[in-house]
Amino acid sequence: MNSAVVIFLAGLIYVVLYQTYGKALQNKVVKADPNRPTPAHRLYDGVDYVPAHPLVLYGHHFASIAGAGPIVGPAVAMAWGWLPGLIWVWFGNVFIGAVHDYLALMSSVRYDGKSIQWIAGKLMSRRTSMAFELYVWFALILVIAAFAAVIAGIFVKTPGAATASILFLLIAVLLGWLLYKVKIDFKLGTIIGIILLILAIYIGFKFPLVASKEAWYVFLGIYIIVASSLPVWILLQPRDYLNAYILWFGLALGGIAFLVVGLKGLGTFTAPAYTTWSANVVGGKPSPFWPTIPLVIACGALSGFHSLVGSGTTSKQLDNELHGLLVGYGGMFTEGFLSTIVISSIAIYGVKVFQDSGIAITAANWAKIYAPKVAGEIGKVTIFAKSYAYGLQDAFGVDVKLGTLFASLWVSAFALTTLDTATRLGRFAWQEIIEMVNGPKLLKNKWVASFIIVVLGIALAWKGKWLVIWPAFSGMNQMLASIAMMTASLWVAKIQRPAGAWKWAVLIPALFLWVTVTSALIWFLVYVGKSNAWVSLITIVGLALNFLLVIDWYNAWKKPVEEYEAAKA
Repeated sequence: MNSAVVIFLAGLIYVVLYQTYGKALQNKVVKADPNRPTPAHRLYDGVDYVPAHPLVLYGHHFASIAGAGPIVGPAVAMAWGWLPGLIWVWFGNVFIGAVHDYLALMSSVRYDGKSIQWIAGKLMSRRTSMAFELYVWFALILVIAAFAAVIAGIFVKTPGAATASILFLLIAVLLGWLLYKVKIDFKLGTIIGIILLILAIYIGFKFPLVASKEAWYVFLGIYIIVASSLPVWILLQPRDYLNAYILWFGLALGGIAFLVVGLKGLGTFTAPAYTTWSANVVGGKPSPFWPTIPLVIACGALSGFHSLVGSGTTSKQLDNELHGLLVGYGGMFTEGFLSTIVISSIAIYGVKVFQDSGIAITAANWAKIYAPKVAGEIGKVTIFAKSYAYGLQDAFGVDVKLGTLFASLWVSAFALTTLDTATRLGRFAWQEIIEMVNGPKLLKNKWVASFIIVVLGIALAWKGKWLVIWPAFSGMNQMLASIAMMTASLWVAKIQRPAGAWKWAVLIPALFLWVTVTSALIWFLVYVGKSNAWVSLITIVGLALNFLLVIDWYNAWKKPVEEYEAAKA
């Protein structure tokens, strides 16, 4: 296979499906109305509910949902060969992930920007909502711990990235002030921001900030408490918008590079297309492609974390209902394209990266050694960063060291945006829990709510304890996607009531996802999790919650549509 063919096919699939399937979902299922005021206008508070320019919001949403998932997941899944991963990314992205993200966003918009957990409670039962909220809050503690550890590690290894990242924050505050207070022209503000962004990267290379990992934990802890409590227009919106330019530039550069490499005749995939049904992937055990692939690829095809972003921060900033398709549906397509670039780059240069590390890999031993070596000696991010850099070298003659550094900065930019958004989502979840139990008003305070989750997350990162329970998280994350999709199917079938067979466009993927994730969790518990008591316990709790919620969903599904009148937005 040639990389130019794969990149061209990916672009064609995403453009055509956006214009056809996506538009049909917008018009026939969501019935988006540009004249219906969104929560950002109806409930404007200058803090969380603030209408944003569609490109700013698209940048925030894409940067927040991306994280390192769409890079690490497909990189690990190469153990099965490049073809199974590519098929799952495209299929899962178009028919499940993008539908899941778009409906989570738009159902939240119809319910005053409330979370998908709150909507589940509205459509099913109070216990559903409470169980869902608690699960999400605990999961977000783990996300904060993991991403704080990843970012602190990058800052220690690449001090220049730390300098540039801190300067990004100051530039974002300046841009927010220029756009919202001085009200300068949007294009002029963007140009100023991008110039300052380039300057920040240059200063970062010249003046790296050296500090210990613990010092960066303290800095990150203070930063995310402040970032999650300040009004979104001061830091979050402009920061993610500017960050998105780094991400878009990296995507465009990678897309063009692998087209050029293919056209030059250098883009032939050297990795095997298919290795075996059960490659050594999860926990070093033989892992069947189905049902474990959704746990491994995650964000590249679908992720439950996206429903929290869509129904958490994004829905409160949507200026017009018609912008939802670009932000929610288009944001997920962008992730799929990113994962396509990851697969293409490793398929071409993965063997070369292994050789750089002195490891001989062939089609015969690929399934057995690929994933364990990537998780160990080579590094999950490194195999992509080096492969990407080799692509830039063959396409444009870019120095490999410079290309690798840019790819590493690219990944850290994804991780930072996910970290501060996860903290704000954790605050929302905590405030909704306290509201449900009529708790003290002090505990609903945004600074207090942010402080509690950040202290717990940073403490887990500081001691490295998050590593013990992290293996269970990928399964829990996909279970969250399954629950969000089931909630969306109820909303579509009982509230939106689309004509024809459109409700099945949501229900069938929801049921497929539930069966897949449940099977994967059971497999994980039996074959992998048994070696760790904490991981087993978390997986069992997750499975119990999974069955509880599907019972609630079934009971709700049996109700006649007339009984949902009170649940209408």
